[in-house]
Amino acid sequence: MFLKSPPALILASTSVYRRDLLARIKIPFECQSPGVDETRRPGESALALVARLAQAKARAVALQHPDAWVIGSDQVAVLQDGTQPDSILGKPGSVANCIDQLLRCSGRTLSFVTAVAVVRHRDSSLFEFIVSTRVSFRALDKAAVEHYVARESPLDCAGGFKSEGLGITLCESIDSTDPTALIGLPLIRLCAVLRTVGFLV
Repeated sequence: MFLKSPPALILASTSVYRRDLLARIKIPFECQSPGVDETRRPGESALALVARLAQAKARAVALQHPDAWVIGSDQVAVLQDGTQPDSILGKPGSVANCIDQLLRCSGRTLSFVTAVAVVRHRDSSLFEFIVSTRVSFRALDKAAVEHYVARESPLDCAGGFKSEGLGITLCESIDSTDPTALIGLPLIRLCAVLRTVGFLV
């Protein structure tokens, strides 16, 4: 008796962090760039933004591979302020922007909001969820931030922060139901979805 072959799995991302996370669960997968415009729409909330982009990324790749299960994900960092609308901090892209973002976080709490969509185009299947992680930063001075940015260069990370590296030294606390969510792909919830659709995880 032959065992049924597992379905194809594709990660709709070029993120090294997400690729490395998914590789932890030892399931064969491919990576493909979704080519999705990530511009925030006027008035769009952080939750709406990440949910829309995660699904858009998955669907863009699923159209090209209708029988595969495709994972899309997106993350933003939200700086909460009781007196003003929440500020969304994206990938800083430059050293100056990274230093500025981290100094704004000094002594404050940031919510890292990570959305995941798992899609199969053939039968219009969709599973989606959002995981939030609260990171409280200690009081930061410019010298400490400049030192961190020079050592870690987290210019491609939401909020300019990597908890899995030297960024942990900037924190007072991290509150999360899944430590992998902060890195960019919540594996606990994702594995539950993958088991539901037939993967042996």
